[in-house]
Amino acid sequence: MDTAAPAKIDALTPPTGGSTPAGDSVDRLWAVFMRARLAVAFVLLALQVFVLLLGNTGSWLSVLLCGAHVGATVVSHVAVAPENVQRTHRWPWLATVGVDIGLFATLQALQIGGLNYTLLFALPVLMAAVLGPQRRALATAAGITLLLLADVGWAAWMVTDDTAPRFVQTAITGTAFFLVALLAHQLSVRLAREEALAHSSQLAARTQALVNELVIESMGDGVLVINHIGLVITANPAARHMLGGVNGDAPASFSLASSPHTQPLSDLVQATFSQRMPQQSEVQLEPTRELRRRLRVRSRLTPNESPQAPTLCVLFLEDLHELEARVRTEKLAGMGRMSVAVAHEIRNPLSAIAQANALLLEDLHNPQQLRLAQMVATHTQRLNRVVEDVLNVARVPGQLAHDNTAPIGLDDSVGAILDEWCEQNGCSLRVQWQGGCGAASTRFDPEHLRRVLVNLLDNANRYASSANGAVRVSTQIEAPGWLRLSVWSDGSALEQSVRRHLFEPFFSSESRSSGMGLYLCRELCERYRAQLNYQRSERGELTGNDFFLRMPLALADSTP
Repeated sequence: MDTAAPAKIDALTPPTGGSTPAGDSVDRLWAVFMRARLAVAFVLLALQVFVLLLGNTGSWLSVLLCGAHVGATVVSHVAVAPENVQRTHRWPWLATVGVDIGLFATLQALQIGGLNYTLLFALPVLMAAVLGPQRRALATAAGITLLLLADVGWAAWMVTDDTAPRFVQTAITGTAFFLVALLAHQLSVRLAREEALAHSSQLAARTQALVNELVIESMGDGVLVINHIGLVITANPAARHMLGGVNGDAPASFSLASSPHTQPLSDLVQATFSQRMPQQSEVQLEPTRELRRRLRVRSRLTPNESPQAPTLCVLFLEDLHELEARVRTEKLAGMGRMSVAVAHEIRNPLSAIAQANALLLEDLHNPQQLRLAQMVATHTQRLNRVVEDVLNVARVPGQLAHDNTAPIGLDDSVGAILDEWCEQNGCSLRVQWQGGCGAASTRFDPEHLRRVLVNLLDNANRYASSANGAVRVSTQIEAPGWLRLSVWSDGSALEQSVRRHLFEPFFSSESRSSGMGLYLCRELCERYRAQLNYQRSERGELTGNDFFLRMPLALADSTP
């Protein structure tokens, strides 16, 4: 932000010389000058009427001129828009500054009642200097000076008296008008520069505030901003979730002392204010007996840069359960890398055990011994599947294989895999199949598709009920250019903590599972630009778990 701010300021700051104010300054200054012109016009009209009432019959012409000037001023105030002032049009200046100079010069030339109108010329000079470019301001001052000199010259021609002092006075007045034009224009340029700088700084501050707010809102850690009486001014979503109870998240603003389970936080805030030092502690919040949260809390006081700015306390909340889960995930990731090497070493002895046990089964006839040998075979197969899952993670290549894979008919492939799986698991009417893709095809390796679908079917079969149609497999075409394969089961909803880590490796809600199945399925799907996701969806009157796979449609004219 620091490097970009000067560029923005330079772009918004008007250059010196022929610059004019911009934005809101023009509107404000234009309104001020319009009101000043109206006031001067009405005062002049009232003054001429007063002179006429005093018995000066020659002021009828001045009254008519001032009345016309009032009308012209009102019309220009209504008709001329401020944005026209900054353009190259000349008519706004002729309708305002030009009319004023013409009236004041006429009144000065008539000199009815012995009145002098020289000072009134300062108004058009100021208006041209503040709202117009410098050249126009100097031209206005020069024009007024020439008119005044012409008036003095005409008087010197008509009167034989000594008019030298009047020439000197006019020269001084003209010089003053030039100085007023220069100074007023420089002040207006300075105003425009300061306004641009303030606008740029305000924009940068607003942008930074929005970025900070976005970052805080998306943080996984909780952030609370609290005043000296314990009132929460701001709380991000993570903090509201951590401090919430059975009724949902806590509100964005509340008092820490109003709830018993947030009293430890209130005590920590009071200690921070009283000691004027950061605090750190681990607290346990217990809104109910069933709901407990262990938090690591750090407090900081905001810097007091201004006496008018109140000092606030900022609390940073970390969920220790989530922190421990992240640490556990990192450890499991390291163990996963090590398990790949171990799996290679286990595979050969495991194969030898399975072969030896198969030979032993041929010679055994005792039922008890056969049962023990069968247990060895079952657990050997289970251990072999775990080893295969671990090795399959390492086998999945990182590059995409979509363009090098032949297209397969989705309905035919799913139907064949489902028949094989149902034959092995004896699913009967418990599993329903509905194909909706027809002859549509996708690019997916048949063996990889079988591995993904079998894993999803095994999970659905494990958690679904025993009713008919408890597991439903379906396909359909999704526009534009996508196919959808869905494995739905009527099992209960997954817990939020399980859904959060559903596709992570080595994560499972059961102790007997390796936690590699869904992770491997997603890795295989991403290889073919497919997307594997989970949602709760309805099938008729039932709501269940839906694992769906979106695959790109293979065009009929595409080549493998």
